[in-house]
Amino acid sequence: MALGNVFDIAGSGMNAQSVRLNTTASNLANAQTASSSIDQVYRGRHPVFAAVVNDAMNMNQDAATAGANTGVQVMGIVESDAPLQPRYEPHHPQANEEGYVYYPNVNVVEEMTNMISASRSFQANVEVMNSAKQMVQRVLTLGQ
Repeated sequence: MALGNVFDIAGSGMNAQSVRLNTTASNLANAQTASSSIDQVYRGRHPVFAAVVNDAMNMNQDAATAGANTGVQVMGIVESDAPLQPRYEPHHPQANEEGYVYYPNVNVVEEMTNMISASRSFQANVEVMNSAKQMVQRVLTLGQ
């Protein structure tokens, strides 16, 4: 694997954590939205990641493209299947005929933990890119 591939791998990690931060922010923004119908309630969303590991020893590839498809891939975003939170609030403007209002299945504490973790993971990938950049710069100064 060439040193340049480190930038691709760290960049894919930064992209994945950016998606994670955006879905977490969306979950937090909709954590207290009420609805009178189960079908219309916001459901928490979570990204699904997959590690893409390219075999550098594969005989069908040359050394230049061996690390090109390595990193983190966002497979998609899934809705949480946790139960919704029905609350008996008969005076709420969105209460149904039985007096219930449905709230999303978003756990605010869990989402804040996800946000901190995604932020630190993003920062770790930034540090990897900075370290790789410094190594490349030092290699270029060796020829002077």
